[in-house]
Amino acid sequence: MTDEVLRGYRKSIDNIDAALVCLLAERFKVTQAVGRHKAEAGLPPADPGREDAQIARLRALAEEAELDPEFSEKFLRFIIDEVIRHHERLRG
Repeated sequence: MTDEVLRGYRKSIDNIDAALVCLLAERFKVTQAVGRHKAEAGLPPADPGREDAQIARLRALAEEAELDPEFSEKFLRFIIDEVIRHHERLRG
């Protein structure tokens, strides 16, 4: 692999990382709105049924995309746990 090839791969990785950060930022904007709505409506911060369904859905998508489903579940669980923490703070 030449340095030019490696630079090309790294540029692609950098672009993907930037897109991931932007997508996560957008996702958290929406989940903050959900958290405010839940707080105003007196709904609990967590929804275990929804969480389980999302994890199952993401595991299936990961398998289709040839991504380790265990990794995708850990990644989503990390995000869900962070969202719940935000929702709990909004309930304050």
